[in-house]
Order: sequence, then structure tokens, then C-alpha cells
Amino acid sequence: VQLQASGGGLVQAGGSLRLSCSAGGFNFDDYSFGWFRQAPGEEREGVACISRSYNATYYADSVKGRFTISEDISKKTVYLRMNSLKPEDTGRYYCAAGVPWGGLLNFEYKDWGRGTLVTVSS
Repeated sequence: VQLQASGGGLVQAGGSLRLSCSAGGFNFDDYSFGWFRQAPGEEREGVACISRSYNATYYADSVKGRFTISEDISKKTVYLRMNSLKPEDTGRYYCAAGVPWGGLLNFEYKDWGRGTLVTVSS
């Protein structure tokens, strides 16, 4: 299983970024995908997910209305569009593949990428 996240960087508050997660080595259609983030000294938290079973997307309250998760099955790629970024969005963002019903909890995902760093300056 290979998950490669990219697209992170330094952005000013109010700006936007789009993260990409390229997946390989498994059947993309069998998994849900999630984006998680971890700020320094904090636990990793779920941000957004695409549920394969329910054909639905879920978001953490802190990002609702600002972040959008999407996928391109033909490219085996999952995206996270992040708008109106805030300094508290700073952290390393990870994509993960997990159980078909999806969710925003760490234990629901078994395969993780290395992450991409997002820094939002005030």
C-alpha cells in the first residue's frame, strides 16, 4: 500500500491550499479515505473523509464550510481543498486508507502516508 501526500506549504491566513494523496498498491474502490492532521504537541485528529460504503463525506466541525474532500478514482487520488485557512490549521496532514464505512477516528484507518506540512501564518 502506498499513499503519497503532497501540496503542503506556507500560506497566509485566509489563503488556500489543495492537498493531493496519490494511492497505489491496492484496490482504490474498496477503501474509504481520510485526511488527518497533527499539530506540534497535539494528537492526530480526523479532518475529513470519504466513505466508500455510504458514498458520503464527513468533516470535523472545525473545518466544515472551509475544507472539501474529493477524489478522482481514475487517477487513484484523493484531494483536500482548504480555503479560508487559519493559523490553527497548521500541522502535518496525513492521508489514510481504511474501513469501507469511513470515519474520522484514527483506528478506522490502517494505512497511512508520510504526510505533508501545512503552515498558516497570521
